[in-house]
Amino acid sequence: MISRFAVLAFSICLSAAEFRSERVFGPEVATGRYKHPASIEAFDNGDLYIAYYGGAGEYATDTSVYGSRLRKGETKWSTPKVIAHDPFRSTGNGVVWQAPDGTVWLFYVVRFGKTWSDSRIQAKVSRDRAETWSDASMLDLRAGMMVRNRPILLRNGDYLLPVYHETGSDPEIVGPESASLFLYYDHKTKAWTPTSEIHSRIGNIQPAPVQVDDQYLVSYSRRGGGYGPSKDGWLVRSESHDGGRTWSAGVDSKFPNPNSAIEFIKLKSGNLLLIYNDSMTQRTPLRAALSTDGDKTYPHQRNIQEGRNDFAYPNAVQTADGLIHLVYTTDRRSVIHHVTFDEAWLIRGGVPNSR
Repeated sequence: MISRFAVLAFSICLSAAEFRSERVFGPEVATGRYKHPASIEAFDNGDLYIAYYGGAGEYATDTSVYGSRLRKGETKWSTPKVIAHDPFRSTGNGVVWQAPDGTVWLFYVVRFGKTWSDSRIQAKVSRDRAETWSDASMLDLRAGMMVRNRPILLRNGDYLLPVYHETGSDPEIVGPESASLFLYYDHKTKAWTPTSEIHSRIGNIQPAPVQVDDQYLVSYSRRGGGYGPSKDGWLVRSESHDGGRTWSAGVDSKFPNPNSAIEFIKLKSGNLLLIYNDSMTQRTPLRAALSTDGDKTYPHQRNIQEGRNDFAYPNAVQTADGLIHLVYTTDRRSVIHHVTFDEAWLIRGGVPNSR
């Protein structure tokens, strides 16, 4: 007979296994102190891959996009190597994504001036799971165009890449005319075309969309405005009713936002996962919220990280085993963390276990 204490110990182990946290890279890694933002993808062979923007600082001129791999079955990430660089301009905001045909896309920005409102979007592709990359191709020539979140695969086989147009030429303010939009990829013609823009009360950037059904999509975006204390900062919500080609005006949601990036993905269960900073004034705590009714309510919420630090720019992917892999940065954008958890941890509450 198994004792009651043995059952209790086993239950604790199961709970602890639902949340894992690791520090991946910090200032000691020789790609510059600045390591931000990071994106993560799970390849079809089981490897995980992180791309991030590295250099001396956000507005440094000598910057690159770096890539690192965690091979299936291994425990150590590979030494980051340059995967995108411009000898004359700053590069940043690397986003890595594997398409259904196996092609790995790298989207990133090149800054042609002093601020992000001078940026353009470029892309590379890989046919060997990010071992080698193609030459760069300009994806959008308009000044101020940027990328932050990975594409989503639509039910009709097309892709929807979240992008945004940042205005203002001021490093301390996201201009009120800044708008989220998407590049729609027709998988038959292989052409990218822009959708309508999402305009809102104080501007919005860095959209994250999900497809709820064939025609209905929902997107949450980071608010515009300044970075100082505010009592009026909310995630911006928008809808599409034609498969992602046109979008409604952005409205304030019920979720606070301190002018910081968010993540919003659809899980294999059909539930929707929103990850955001639950504050109007600071990038802590980093909170996960789960909707089981298609974005109507979010009854299950838990903090992923909290405390006196900045937990910023979450980016997540769910693997075939149901685990959610999340990367984010801390310590003034100098340290990349990787955590894993599942829906059960979020619904029931888990015991964080760092390694």
